[in-house]
Amino acid sequence: MEQSGGLEERLQSLHEEIREWPGLEHLHRIAVVTYDARAERVRTFAHSNVGPRPLDPLSGNLGDYPLLQAVAETGRPWIDNAIISVPGSTGPGGRLLQQGFRSRYLSRIHWQGSLYGFLFLNSRKEGFFTESIVSALMPYRRVIGVLVASEMTSTRAMLAAVHTALEVSHYRDEETGAHLSRMSRYAQLVAAKIASKHGLSDEFIEYVLQYAPLHDVGKVAIPDSILLKPGKLTPDEFGVMKTHVTKGLDIINAMIHDHGLGALPHAAILRNVVACHHEAFDGSGYPNGLSGEAIPLEARIVAVADVFDALTSVRPYKGAWTNEAAAAFLREQAGRKFDPDCVAALLTDMSVIEAIQQQFRDVPSIPPAPGR
Repeated sequence: MEQSGGLEERLQSLHEEIREWPGLEHLHRIAVVTYDARAERVRTFAHSNVGPRPLDPLSGNLGDYPLLQAVAETGRPWIDNAIISVPGSTGPGGRLLQQGFRSRYLSRIHWQGSLYGFLFLNSRKEGFFTESIVSALMPYRRVIGVLVASEMTSTRAMLAAVHTALEVSHYRDEETGAHLSRMSRYAQLVAAKIASKHGLSDEFIEYVLQYAPLHDVGKVAIPDSILLKPGKLTPDEFGVMKTHVTKGLDIINAMIHDHGLGALPHAAILRNVVACHHEAFDGSGYPNGLSGEAIPLEARIVAVADVFDALTSVRPYKGAWTNEAAAAFLREQAGRKFDPDCVAALLTDMSVIEAIQQQFRDVPSIPPAPGR
């Protein structure tokens, strides 16, 4: 059964409820930052603000944020009841102050021995986080912690189940390596760039990043004679290859059922990425010939990210295209194969693409042809 409302929507509802209590009406901002233990990275995941959003999404290594690291290690919340601006500083304190905030509270989200992230609370009232206010907020902090841990646990279970399936099935094409890391971050980059125009939340962007690598999970059901064929596929072979889309959706649905993941957050994003990433903007794609905005946005994002990385990667049957050549191809196909907004978003800053390529370099592999 599909979950009704994401974490951000529930966080906003909870925020409204909190502010109805006398004394708590001055809680003007709640933000959740998640922690990825495997990559040791933190990212803004959900937020609720009274007024404009004061800060850009946080994203980086946990070690880059000494305060977060200290709270994570000690478990002790951090309170600042008189935010000040340090001359020349571009840190969060100064930006919060510019938006009128005067008090802030930070605690870790820790559940059953694991760090899931951090909770940020802010007020425009100086001295807001008194002992009595902190005590009154305790039940809500615990509820938010449970919501975050529950959501992330379901997601981690799904990702682990899929990765296990890939390993058991001897899944040996390019999507076991750096390709998945690069294309998922390209997808995150695109989603973040178009977020304002399309009204996308940090939560949506995070799940695009998490689910993008699972787009071709259906290839585990394709025979090696086709999947690993170094040359061009025959029409019949290509017909079999195309079934990886529907097979992938079957696999995802089976895993959700078999692993008791009915509450998997934003399962629709995962299903859409798997089912629609080979649809084309002009309707010439497969399996359903969807076109334009009938193709889910997350699938349009992943399609651009996936093809760009396939073009710029070395394969047994071709050399790697230059970034410039791949960019020219995407621009040529914008409005045909690809969503023009997604193409423009990916190609806005080539230096970011180059940084991703440097961070996630290829290791030797024997992949199949791209775009299948």
